Amino acid sequence: MGMSTAPGTRRMTVAQAVVEYLSKQYTVDSIGGQDYRERLIPGTFGIFGHGNVAGVGQALKQYQQLDPAIMPYYQGRNEQAQAHQAVGYARHTRRRQTFAVSTSIGPGSSNLLTGAALATTNRLPVLLLPSDTFATRAADPVLQQLEQPYAYDITVNDAFRPLSKFFDRVSRPEQLFSAFHHGLRVLTDPAETGAVTISLPQDVQAEAFDVPEEFLAEREWRIRRPDADDADIRRAAEAIRAAKRPLIIAGGGVLYAYANDELAKFAELTGIPVGNTQAGVGVLPWDHKLSLGAVGSTGTTAANAIAAGADLIIGIGTRYEDFTTASRTAFQNPDVTFININVAPIDAYKHGSSLPIVADARKALVKLNQALGGYRAGADLEQQIAAEKARWDETVDTAFDTRFTPLPAQNEIIGATHRAMDASDVVICAAGSLPGDLHKMWRVRDPFGYHVEYAYSCMGYEIPGGLGVKRAALAEAKRGGAQRDVVVMVGDGSYLMMHTELVTAVAERIKLIVVLIQNHGYASIGSLSESLGSQRFGTQYRALDEEHHSFDDGERLPVDLALNAESLGVKVIRIEPGEKVIAQLEQAVRDAKAAPEHAGPILIHVESDPLLDAPSSESWWDVPVSAVSELDSTKQAFQTYVDHKSRQRKLLG
Repeated sequence: MGMSTAPGTRRMTVAQAVVEYLSKQYTVDSIGGQDYRERLIPGTFGIFGHGNVAGVGQALKQYQQLDPAIMPYYQGRNEQAQAHQAVGYARHTRRRQTFAVSTSIGPGSSNLLTGAALATTNRLPVLLLPSDTFATRAADPVLQQLEQPYAYDITVNDAFRPLSKFFDRVSRPEQLFSAFHHGLRVLTDPAETGAVTISLPQDVQAEAFDVPEEFLAEREWRIRRPDADDADIRRAAEAIRAAKRPLIIAGGGVLYAYANDELAKFAELTGIPVGNTQAGVGVLPWDHKLSLGAVGSTGTTAANAIAAGADLIIGIGTRYEDFTTASRTAFQNPDVTFININVAPIDAYKHGSSLPIVADARKALVKLNQALGGYRAGADLEQQIAAEKARWDETVDTAFDTRFTPLPAQNEIIGATHRAMDASDVVICAAGSLPGDLHKMWRVRDPFGYHVEYAYSCMGYEIPGGLGVKRAALAEAKRGGAQRDVVVMVGDGSYLMMHTELVTAVAERIKLIVVLIQNHGYASIGSLSESLGSQRFGTQYRALDEEHHSFDDGERLPVDLALNAESLGVKVIRIEPGEKVIAQLEQAVRDAKAAPEHAGPILIHVESDPLLDAPSSESWWDVPVSAVSELDSTKQAFQTYVDHKSRQRKLLG
């Protein structure tokens, strides 16, 4: 495509060169001596406006006519949601693949900012191609242009700089080569990946130039998996042998490194128990004898009891967010030390780690398994693990038990959904009270069975993120992999933030199952507000009481979210309040799963009682409380806060 003007070149627009270049990029990943080759960018999302309709839009249309497989185009209803779809896809493909997202200038571009922050925070790759104002300034100021009198070269796209792992602006066609080579290097680097943003001025997109054939040739990006230094492994083995009560904290890095089997082998050889972060759910099956489940503020009492007395923490692939460490109160042994194994130096060295090991999780575990022959943790620890697991399992069984009340607890809804799903199915969530409840109670049976976006905990991620996971699951099934239903669990607050991609699922007839829990407000923040002495202020969906200017005591809003979903073309199953609500919910999930693969999205609407809490983690999360107050509830909460702060460590060490 394109007329040749010089030997070894083709005459193309910048946008045409971008699309063809991206169609030729592949990742190669070596796991256990076997290479896996995947197309890095299997498709492009785009919403078109004057910034990209004649550039990237024209190029995508041109290649679609030539061969739709070159670069499949996918619609979306919101640019942020398109980024979320790409992130969900990247997570399920273990960062081997992601999507590109093209936008127009101005609001189209700035709609991507939340998606960029989410991708970077979660260490997940997404390629963002926001359009920009004229590089030539021939039309100035153009529609939707931001003007700053102190720096006229600034556009809204500069806001991507702190949110991206790589940023560049292609102001001349010749800059295309370095921008994309450097950008894709970062995109495929496990230690550096996140949002890669390459800003494309709208006039440059349509500009023609001579493109070297080598730029358009197939290129492989080998995913770098650094090995652990032998000296570090020796020191780690010595520290483990000296420990009496060690604990492993496994994060998402274990899953991205395909290190599940090595982790299980390590735990079984040594008797060291495993707690997991939100991103690490699935590293071991929930019923493995050494799996303690979630750790930290949203953790199980089993994991938190072992963590409190641990004298050695072996962090593997975790970034130690404050929920994981219970805001640095989870580890109460005064002599506790830390080994941090992580492919990213920022995480390996975090919190003053005693022994940082910058390495791929799987490769480090292989070496540790070889170095620790004969070591095993004490029998007293093994007995405590069994006792704490039994106590927590009984707690979850009780929480899942049906009480035969018209409005069920969220615990019961989670239990019913879990019972109806197959082991290979995937549950999706992101924000509200659900992520914490799922983290501590969801009984995962498959390493791909749990996807909760909690690094950014972005309200509205659930449906587009779930759609991205479903796209990846469908591609997985086509290659002979597992057949997976994807079930999104979302509260009404998060649903209202961004449900528009249900229309995308309708248009493509993608079967995405959504369990929408209606609790008439922000349940998680309501509970947090109450615990901090603020009496659930501003967290309920109520009519305004004008006399007191309050939203706390008015009538419930007459909002019908089931009808809203039906209006978008979604098949809806309403679960009416009543004593059989849990049995009906469980059957509804089974019925949705039984629907044909191209049935389109199915939404199950169920109401819950937001005042019924999940079982306690016997842990803490640091959210500052007002030091002085006229409210008695706040005064009491502040005293509790001071008590917890007294146990907070300065560094983990």
